[in-house]
Amino acid sequence: MQKRRLGTSGIEVSVVGVGCNNFGRRIHDVAGARAVVDRAIDLGVTLFDTADAYGNGTSESFLGESIGSRRHEVVIATKFGWGSPSGASRRTVMRTVEQSLKRLRTDYIDLYQVHFPDPNTPIEETLRALDELVQAGKVRQIGCSNFSGAQVTAALDTSKRLKLAAFVTCQDEYSLLVRGIEKKNVPVMREHGLTLLPYAPLAGGFLSGKYLRNKPLPRNARLAYSSHHASDVINARNWNLSDRLREFAARKGHDMLDIAFGWLLARPFTASVIAGAMTAEQVDQNVRAGEVSLTADEVAELDRITE
Repeated sequence: MQKRRLGTSGIEVSVVGVGCNNFGRRIHDVAGARAVVDRAIDLGVTLFDTADAYGNGTSESFLGESIGSRRHEVVIATKFGWGSPSGASRRTVMRTVEQSLKRLRTDYIDLYQVHFPDPNTPIEETLRALDELVQAGKVRQIGCSNFSGAQVTAALDTSKRLKLAAFVTCQDEYSLLVRGIEKKNVPVMREHGLTLLPYAPLAGGFLSGKYLRNKPLPRNARLAYSSHHASDVINARNWNLSDRLREFAARKGHDMLDIAFGWLLARPFTASVIAGAMTAEQVDQNVRAGEVSLTADEVAELDRITE
């Protein structure tokens, strides 16, 4: 599988990654997680993204146990700082990293990301703590998630001024249906050489092709059981866009998954598409979609449809 670098770092990752937020939530046992992880590694997937908040740590535990002796074959990205009023304070960072290392059954994390900005902690304090972890060899690179463009800029300026480890990635929601980061975040990433790890690339599964207008929602699908995500995605605007995207895909000989992944990977700032999977078969589908290369004209048409 094709690989791309995480920002200006030396870490390369597969262009399709596995989002592990289902582990411990919709996948309730290690065997189910291991089936996904093993198939992914066998197919050349190297990036596995999780967080200490997913399943209250169960996701990390399932991932660590599933990877086992194959640790040298993968890049582990995890996140911290969601759900705590001081989630990015030095005290929290130092405590949570040890907990994550233990659950992941490893002595280092490849990419350690601030899950959400912490309004109660100066970014300098967070970066000094993360720099300590990098210097100690417990973390290789650092990144941020859900930061505004101005917050990313402030963090990068602080790292440069104090000669601290700097963010190399941003993890933000980005898809054919959600393009809000293009105005302010993407210019910052491109100026400073950061790369994007887009989450929710299928808009909660809405772009998978299995959701049909005026039809019952697919059983066990994310938008069928999560009213929070459904309220964000299922609306008249997105149904209309979905119809137009479905027509485009049929006309070009692609399926919906192809164009969702292909459009993201046509962005030079995208490092890897983080896609969840419930089964080994879904891993197969995601990997196949990641191999689709859209033409410049196809990308331009998709831009116009969803602008």
